[in-house]
Amino acid sequence: MGVLLLSESNLQSILAKVFGYTTFRVGQQQVIEAVQAGRDALVLMPTGGGKSLCYQLPAIQGAGLTVVISPLISLMQDQVEALQAMGVAAAALHNGMSSEQTQSIMQQLNSNEIRLLYVSPERVLLPYFVQNLQNWQVDLIAIDEAHCISQWGHDFRPEYGQLGQLREALPQVPFMALTATADAATEKDIGVRLHLHDPVVYKGSFDRPNIRYVVEEKYKPQKQLRDYIARQRGASGIVYCGSRKRVEELAERLRKDGLRAAGYHAGMEHSEREFVLRGFVRDDIDVVVATVAFGMGINKPNVRFVIHFDVPRSIEAYYQETGRAGRDGLPAEAVLLYDPADAAWIRSIMNDHPDEERRRVEQQKFAAMQALGEAQTCRRLVLLNYFNEYREQSCGNCDICLDPPQQYDGTVDAQKVLSCVYRVSQRYGTNHIIDILRGSKSQKLTDVGHDKLSTYGIGADQSHEYWLGVIRQLIHRGLLVQNVAQYGVLHLTEAARPVLRGEIALQLAQPRINLVVTKPRVADRADYDKVLFRRLRALRKAIADHEEVPPFVVFNDTTLVEMAIQFPTDETSLLAITGVGQKKLERYGQEFLSAITAYLDADDEPLVTF
Repeated sequence: MGVLLLSESNLQSILAKVFGYTTFRVGQQQVIEAVQAGRDALVLMPTGGGKSLCYQLPAIQGAGLTVVISPLISLMQDQVEALQAMGVAAAALHNGMSSEQTQSIMQQLNSNEIRLLYVSPERVLLPYFVQNLQNWQVDLIAIDEAHCISQWGHDFRPEYGQLGQLREALPQVPFMALTATADAATEKDIGVRLHLHDPVVYKGSFDRPNIRYVVEEKYKPQKQLRDYIARQRGASGIVYCGSRKRVEELAERLRKDGLRAAGYHAGMEHSEREFVLRGFVRDDIDVVVATVAFGMGINKPNVRFVIHFDVPRSIEAYYQETGRAGRDGLPAEAVLLYDPADAAWIRSIMNDHPDEERRRVEQQKFAAMQALGEAQTCRRLVLLNYFNEYREQSCGNCDICLDPPQQYDGTVDAQKVLSCVYRVSQRYGTNHIIDILRGSKSQKLTDVGHDKLSTYGIGADQSHEYWLGVIRQLIHRGLLVQNVAQYGVLHLTEAARPVLRGEIALQLAQPRINLVVTKPRVADRADYDKVLFRRLRALRKAIADHEEVPPFVVFNDTTLVEMAIQFPTDETSLLAITGVGQKKLERYGQEFLSAITAYLDADDEPLVTF
């Protein structure tokens, strides 16, 4: 083995000199030491939790090669650019490269000049490449997004499932599997399929305390989305949709609103998708509207919000997608627009799945996702409990904690709705029932004589959204069901009888409209100089554009915020800033020091806006 065993002080030295950090995050040092000892490892850390450092740091000082198997070309490129900016000998091999580029990298590999090589699962399994791996001095095989290996994972990929063959070809090389999401079944399957030998298993907390989780009733979704994004004032965000058509419609609508927005889905040409991804990573595009095809491995730390326009199919998918926000540790928000009708439609699709076992697993996972969307208790507790991380203390940073649902005696409201459903012979859907309650004068309603019903107009004092909230709660409580096969027609259940008869009282949550609580974004914090921060961001963007790299490769937002707090004016104080290592000090230090000094010289004292 070529891994050089390093003392704790040496590890700390590399961490500071190369990566610019003074301390390890929880779990990183434990995993690194296991790798140095030649152990297999299974690493479960949340997105932004520092998984990549677990194989990058030992690779830097190793005598051999660390091979990182990654699913996306864009992710490989971003990782390599970031490592090269820190002076690390890293490279990637993928189909987007010219034969000359590939040949050059192969020559460097044959000469043992590269420490970190990123490669796709398809390429790494090619017979000629496996033979090369057997000839090179390979210290470690690291498999990123390892949940793709498991059929129980939310993003199973067949080519990933074949990676166990690599273990047979390299029996003496330690393997490290890394993922941000894995339930117990997925975790077990990863170990079996990769033939991990007594691996060190590290499970970090699934909690991302800087992310605020918000669920909003979906009633005027396009307006809700546009109003929300308008309040973000140019911050980076992702909007997830369930269909390609909706992606294109929303992206076009946002562009007409004057936003730097773009769509992304699997039906686009590869060059189009690559253009959007690179534009987003380099801060040329603010908002990407996308299907789930967009996102795995996005290496962009400053995503401030993720919106789910449609409900995801599993908590794993929701967690992974929302985890793309706030990777820099600064405040971020995850917003889910939730409509039980969407959930009913997804369930109906799942019921048609031909594989009974797969259907059962998908239904179980989606039921947990529904429970999160319909929860009346702390969202974070529901999320963490799903991953067997049990807590009792509410988080204080979700919509439920910040604005607890107000309970009221909803018996009369429920009776109005249930009676109306009964009087139309249980043959109409939600919107029609609400129109009757509010006394609508629509032609459709008068044509069938429903303006003559005793329930006509008895709810005119409340809004459409109010009654929508009541009806959804009655569905959640099992008093009503929606017949998906009949366009969402509402039916009464046996549980509705005692409520209609006034035999029991019913407590409901006060219907909530506009649930989104605007979070303190990075631009709203009060502990740093915002004018200087904006100037440093502009400088960073200019440097990044000149070097044709994403801005975070220069410095991330966390580093710029710290500069705008500490005001470093010499190399020693700049090196003390988180994220400033020796190589970056040499490459970018003078320009940032000059900008800070010029700013301080122009003002009598730093301006901190509150």
